[in-house]
Amino acid sequence: MLALYKIKKMNRIKPSLPKGTRDFGPNEMEKREYVINKFKEVFNLYGFKPIQTPSIENTETLVGNYGNEGDRLIFNILNSGNFLKDSKREDFNVPKRLKSKISNKALRYDLTVPLARYVSMNQDKLTLPFKRYQIQPVWRADRPQKGRFREFYQCDVDYIGTNSRICEAEIIDLVYTIFEKLKIKSFDFKLNNRKILQGITEILGISDNFNELCVIIDKIDKIGIEKFEKELKINNYNSSSITSLIEIFQFRGTNKEKISFIKKKISGSKIGIEGINEIKNILNFNKNFSLDFSLARGLSYYTSSIFEVKSKNNDLGSLCGGGRYENLTEKFGVKSMPGIGISFGIERIIELLANNDILQSNYSKNKILISFLDAKFIPQCLKIAKKIRENNISVDLISDNFKLKKQLKYANKNKIPYVLIVGEDEINSNLYTLKNMQKGKQEKKSIDEIISKMNSIVNNA
Repeated sequence: MLALYKIKKMNRIKPSLPKGTRDFGPNEMEKREYVINKFKEVFNLYGFKPIQTPSIENTETLVGNYGNEGDRLIFNILNSGNFLKDSKREDFNVPKRLKSKISNKALRYDLTVPLARYVSMNQDKLTLPFKRYQIQPVWRADRPQKGRFREFYQCDVDYIGTNSRICEAEIIDLVYTIFEKLKIKSFDFKLNNRKILQGITEILGISDNFNELCVIIDKIDKIGIEKFEKELKINNYNSSSITSLIEIFQFRGTNKEKISFIKKKISGSKIGIEGINEIKNILNFNKNFSLDFSLARGLSYYTSSIFEVKSKNNDLGSLCGGGRYENLTEKFGVKSMPGIGISFGIERIIELLANNDILQSNYSKNKILISFLDAKFIPQCLKIAKKIRENNISVDLISDNFKLKKQLKYANKNKIPYVLIVGEDEINSNLYTLKNMQKGKQEKKSIDEIISKMNSIVNNA
């Protein structure tokens, strides 16, 4: 009795989630798995191979790759046990020093840097170019808002060990293929080259501020050109540089016209002309993109091509983005290992498709509830279920002795489109009642005929 009393006296915890995280119920998971399976299907078509890396990385692996703003969003993990044992009183006055003593691990911020670490550790086992895809959660200590979470999935494809511009052309094509399968039609594929941005800063005499400027440029879509101008003034850029930057970023025209325009602006920059030539090379293979000089990608590891895809009809932000990087593996002692990749924002893509019928998995279209009129028919139902499942058709079976009305209600609540009813007449005739729950129509068919019908539903979906 005393133990029971103690349990009653315990403080009850109100169930809650940390901000920026979510639970997913069965309906949400069906939709998510449908989208993720579409991604995997296309990645495999393009010859990419899956890998996985740990959720936790050493802090030194992650820090220094994302710029100052990105590094501040890394979720650090306290050392196990007495994490303060190596700390001194004076360490508490120097946050960086304290952090280095109490935490040496962190949750991964993205999938690209762990990929660089993986490649560096396994370079002798990999055949180059190495093409990988990875679909796993990442964590950022960001302020939660619409379309932005602290825990979310990233979905990446990367080429490692090649400088070929065919990679850019293939990535463009891959994006169009995935969005076609998901019936996302209205979007912009924007492309730029970091070398062009370097050329611009070189000509304007502000190349020392390149990384800082890229972070500011990366905000243009969110804050608009007027606030962008104000931020440049706050950061002490001179009026001549600001006027030139705004002129470049607001120029409109075809890709050919944009190349001609920027070539005149940065003709005195060797690295800038190199970037222009790389874009021309991509145009030889694929023209399905819009050149956008205001695209910067705030992450500091990009060195050449950069790209971003946004929906035209939604303010969710970037649906996917990425670029080319040259030096990510050098911090691990591995040189001459260039790479290029793109990361898909699965969370935003699912949100974009939230009200679209496409988010319905094949197995839920091809699903049957086997319903019995009497509990004595359950053994026969189990045999029928086994045969149907052997044909890759999803089958649910009521485990309790419910009346037929309650079984049909169960099917409706769980969005099961078909119910196969088993009774005395059905067993004797080997013709079973198949009820279409959406249309309310019933028909008598043999088990083989039902299997054939269900398979045709998927094939014609």
